[in-house]
Amino acid sequence: MAPILILDGGLGTSLEQKYKTTFGSSTPLWSSDLLVSDPETLLHCQSDFGRVPVHLLLTATYQVSIKGFNDTKSDAFPAGILTSDIPRFLEKAIAIAESATRQHHGSVALSLGPYGACMIPSQEYSGMYDGEHGSQSALYQWHRERLALFAKVPSISSRVAYIAMETIPRVDEIAAMRRALDSVPELSGLPFWMSCLYPGHGEALPTGETVEEALRAMLDSSLARSVPWGVGINCTKVWRLPSTLKRYETAVRDMVRRGLAKEWPALVLYPDGTNGEVYNTATQKWEVPGDTEDVKRVPWEEQLAGAVRGTESRGQWKQIVVGGCCMASSEDISRLRKVLL
Repeated sequence: MAPILILDGGLGTSLEQKYKTTFGSSTPLWSSDLLVSDPETLLHCQSDFGRVPVHLLLTATYQVSIKGFNDTKSDAFPAGILTSDIPRFLEKAIAIAESATRQHHGSVALSLGPYGACMIPSQEYSGMYDGEHGSQSALYQWHRERLALFAKVPSISSRVAYIAMETIPRVDEIAAMRRALDSVPELSGLPFWMSCLYPGHGEALPTGETVEEALRAMLDSSLARSVPWGVGINCTKVWRLPSTLKRYETAVRDMVRRGLAKEWPALVLYPDGTNGEVYNTATQKWEVPGDTEDVKRVPWEEQLAGAVRGTESRGQWKQIVVGGCCMASSEDISRLRKVLL
C-alpha cells in the first residue's frame, strides 16, 4: 500500500476558534495577516499541529497577494506594505513553519491559494472572478507576479519540501498556475500538488467543470512543463470523498493508459473538518444549511480514514497525504493520525 503522510488542518479556523483571532474586510490577508500583526500567536497555533506530530505543515501564505499586503494598514504601515517589503514577511512565514515542526522533524509545504481566495469576499467556493482576472492569461500573470515574490526568499528551494496549490475552483486557473510555476526557476524544480474543491451536490468544480477536465489540466504534460507530484481534493465535505475519489481513480487510470500522464501521482486529501457547516461568504460565518445530511454519527476522522482505505484498495497512488481543511483542529488531526498510522 502507498505510504501515508499526515498533513495539518485548518489554520484560519483554528486561529479563530482557539486563539480568538478575528478576520474581516480590515484584514485583507486573512490568516496571513498574523505575519504582520501577531507572528507569536501564529507560531503557537502552528506548533499545535507540529506537536501532533504532522509530517507536513502548510505555511500561513494561502491568502498572500500583492494587493492584500498593499491594503494592510497599521501604525507601523499607515500607507500599507510596499511590494518591495513583502518577501521579508514571506520569509517569516517559512521560518515560523520551520520552527513549529522542527522538534518532530516535519517538512514545510508552501501554501498557495487561488486568486479567488484573495478577493473580498472570497470566491474560491464560486470561481466567479472579476473581469480583470477572468481569463487564463490574466490569471497566469497574477500567479507569476506572486510566485516571483516567493522566489526572493533566501534559500527557499531548500527550506520548502513541497508547494501546495490549493482549493482551485477553475480549470483555466489550474493551467495558469502550472504555467506560472514554469516561469519561476527558483521554485519550478520543487515537487508540488494541486487540489480542487467540490462544494456542490454533484462531483464538479464550483464552475461546473468536471473532475476529468480538472485532472487533464493538472497532468497533461503538453499544457506546461511543470507536472504535479500530487493531485487532490480539499475544502470539500468528507462524506463526498468516496464517490469523487472513484472519479479521480478512473480519470487517472485512463490518462495513464492513453499516455496523457506518465504515471500515477500521489494523492492529497484534506477535506473540511465540519459536520455539515458551510461557509457563508456574505455573513462570513459557518452555517448549517437546511438540507444537510445526517453525517454526525460517524466521527470525521473515521469517515476520512475509510475514504483513504477505499482508494488504497482500488488505486495505484505512489503516496497518500491526509489532513484537514477548514474547521479541522489539531485535535482532529491527532485523532486522524491515530486511526491511520
